Amino acid sequence: MKSVDLVIVGGGIFGCAIAYYYTRNYPAKSVMVLERKELCNAATSRAAALMTVVRSKQSYIPLSLETRAVIPELEKQLGESLDMKTVGMMHVAASEAREKDLQELMAIAGTYEQPAEWLRADEAMQKAPWLKADEARAIAFLPQEAYCDPYLLGTFFARCAKQQGADIRQGVGVQSMLMEGNTVVGLQTDGGKLYAGKVVIAAGAWSPLLARQAGIGLPMAPVRSQYWITERSSLFPEASPIVLLPDAQAYARPEGGALLFGVRENRSLSLSPDLIPEEITEFSFSPDRGMTDLSEVIERLGRFFPGIYDIGLKYYMAGFSAYTPDGNLSMGVAPGVNNLLLATGCVGAGIAIAGGVGRAFAELAAGRSNPYNFNDFDISRFGKIDPFSQEWLDKCAMARSKKVSG
Repeated sequence: MKSVDLVIVGGGIFGCAIAYYYTRNYPAKSVMVLERKELCNAATSRAAALMTVVRSKQSYIPLSLETRAVIPELEKQLGESLDMKTVGMMHVAASEAREKDLQELMAIAGTYEQPAEWLRADEAMQKAPWLKADEARAIAFLPQEAYCDPYLLGTFFARCAKQQGADIRQGVGVQSMLMEGNTVVGLQTDGGKLYAGKVVIAAGAWSPLLARQAGIGLPMAPVRSQYWITERSSLFPEASPIVLLPDAQAYARPEGGALLFGVRENRSLSLSPDLIPEEITEFSFSPDRGMTDLSEVIERLGRFFPGIYDIGLKYYMAGFSAYTPDGNLSMGVAPGVNNLLLATGCVGAGIAIAGGVGRAFAELAAGRSNPYNFNDFDISRFGKIDPFSQEWLDKCAMARSKKVSG
């Protein structure tokens, strides 16, 4: 019978980050990460990985700042570079409403002492030759924003955690929670019973399945995120910035001499966690590689990227992100259940906030107070919900369809 201080279910970027901070800050305690497939091979590796710091939802910002702060430490420990691309981010506002949003965002940047400046349309188009910005009412540039390889960042956390003593096990599935009344005492795994002082669920799209066993309706739903990568072109310099186009509900960033871009389709696909296969590659996110969805909104994007009609699309990528109706994370201490923590509901921001999430849950797992304010992420904020109902899935999908940020 195995017993550990902390067991983490899920070897994505959240689970690996929690293991890293826990082993770093509490080296005398034992931690095990259980991943039924391969580390960082589901949502993490499929992310567009915008490392956005300055956001309208200010509760995210301290979490993102922690990610930025820890990356040099991971690189130093491993003696390797993450090769994060600090190319900056342009926000292009072409309507009165989005211009007002952008003015508020610039004020937030000042509050957090993040560099930011206004650009003219010709300056913006010089930075991003593919961009048509003559209709813009306002353009802001935040030079410290970045993107990265999400799989690499997740495995940097895992490798450092392992060096610090974490027991990371791949190919081990969790069958059920072990409960004594309203207290979680461990897990039934493929390899037998595992007892733990604390359990963290960080299983991404599958998290509601385990939470249900503890009597918790976890307020999140798996919603498809999708993006495309164009053919290579001189229009897409590798050092050009990330571009957010809220009026087109789109974002774009360079990708090795090509352009990676994503749009919010009119109706996002959501799926009950019951129906998602264990092996995510077995799921067809779109039979036509998202072309029907893209065709429905291409005019919005073509207004700012006229080349979209002519450029070839070489790659398509899709995955599940955990969305909520209000666009806030769903994570923290499980309500009404002892010894259970829920690191879930990434809302498409999981890569950027991974450092803060890792630090927060490491402290909570050690019985300490959360260093961050998670009030906006309270798991009980929607009241009693059924996360498997079609009504709930539709609400979460609509939240992504209406999203205008990156």
